[in-house]
Amino acid sequence: MNKQELIEAVATETNTSKSAAGAAIDATLKAISNAMANGDKVQLVGFGTFATGKRAARTGRNPATGDQIQIPASITAKFSAGKALKDLVNEPPKKKK
Repeated sequence: MNKQELIEAVATETNTSKSAAGAAIDATLKAISNAMANGDKVQLVGFGTFATGKRAARTGRNPATGDQIQIPASITAKFSAGKALKDLVNEPPKKKK
């Protein structure tokens, strides 16, 4: 599912226009992004948690030349699925009629 398909699904589910659904999705993503940029985590009970993690500096290898390179430390985005989402994903698929 891409963003446009998500907007259509949300618009249908909430019985609103695609533009209103798109604006709501954009606002949600912006709020989650801003919170993570500030080092906060966003916990949506039953769905999951968006958070940041630290990755230490390390030595890597350039695949083209084989030379060793230094990879700097970085902050990564993480998502941990909640129990309800895990359970839903692990259900056997329902047969389509």
